Amino acid sequence: MTNNVSSSGRSKTFTKEKLLYPFYVLKHPSDGFYEIRHREKGSVLIALIILVLFSASYTLNREFASFVVNDINPKSINSIMELEGVALLFFLFCVANWSITCLMEGEGRLKDIVTVSGYAMLPMVLAFVPATILSQFIAANEQAFYQLIMTISVIYFVILLLMGIMTVHNFTLGKTLFTLVLTALAMFLIIFLGLLFYSLIDSVVGFFKSIYIEMLFRT
Repeated sequence: MTNNVSSSGRSKTFTKEKLLYPFYVLKHPSDGFYEIRHREKGSVLIALIILVLFSASYTLNREFASFVVNDINPKSINSIMELEGVALLFFLFCVANWSITCLMEGEGRLKDIVTVSGYAMLPMVLAFVPATILSQFIAANEQAFYQLIMTISVIYFVILLLMGIMTVHNFTLGKTLFTLVLTALAMFLIIFLGLLFYSLIDSVVGFFKSIYIEMLFRT
């Protein structure tokens, strides 16, 4: 019975409509994000898959883009750490935005924020790998083509993210921009508190460790 329920849940997540819906959002962002919030058209799991694909395409771009457009030493890149870093920033943004918009009567749920943020990354996923391949065939005076692809994808991501946050919370553009500024401040605050907590725990552990070592020497 349990296996049937779990397999049914997976099939509902990976239906053709669900898999193609992020591409519908690219073409109709306003309607797409509205239906994510009010008609449950989105999928958190697919949004997280897009997040992983973005992290992979971002790392591939940094590691394999031609030296003509990339001055990063490939040996200095750790794929796992970059995946963790992208995921940490992603979830930090989602939690910070949710906490701020809850105080400002936003209508979006945490899963809505995760979904629209993940779907907004799709333009960069679609652009980074082709741009990386293109970089292998361009000369120094043709960098503009590479930069154009990368810039358009990032701008499209920003526009989609802005529209997504604005739609799911039912905010005006001005209020959305204001909440995004507060979200950035909240992210810094969460990082500061996290580092402070880590430092406190480290100090406490060090204190008890020193007491334990001293007791060993005394005995």
